[in-house]
Amino acid sequence: MSTDAQVPFLTQEAYDRLVAELETLSTTGRDEIAKRIEAAREEGDLKENGGYHAAKDEQGKQEARIRTLEQLLKTAKVGEAPASRGIVEPGTVVTALVAGGEEVFLLGSREIAASGSDLDVYSEASPLGQAILGLKVGEKTSYEAPNGKSISVEVTNVETYAG
Repeated sequence: MSTDAQVPFLTQEAYDRLVAELETLSTTGRDEIAKRIEAAREEGDLKENGGYHAAKDEQGKQEARIRTLEQLLKTAKVGEAPASRGIVEPGTVVTALVAGGEEVFLLGSREIAASGSDLDVYSEASPLGQAILGLKVGEKTSYEAPNGKSISVEVTNVETYAG
């Protein structure tokens, strides 16, 4: 597998959306959580304080999301979705027969897909993504699922992601 497959692809729109999310989480988001934790702390006994524990859990999830966004934004390749050349690449919409059933999905980071999109997203690092990356329309392959089964795949169409 090439090292390019390790570099996440983002459209400019997705990159801008994630930068805005990171900014919000890092500033007002952190302030709001700190205030909730402080208010819950003032209620008394922390051992049995559900509000305190819920706020601390939310803080942990928020900090994890901040770290994820920072890493993604630092390493992502930002640009236009690749023009379809009939080859499976990160940022393309793939139609494939997977184990006999037709699936349509975006190959890349789930962060690429516009919010509200019902398009499934598979990472290029997933078993399916690794198996089909670089394939042309009409080519077949198979990959091993986590349960050990061999799953057949045939790429039937590759399109430019329109966002």
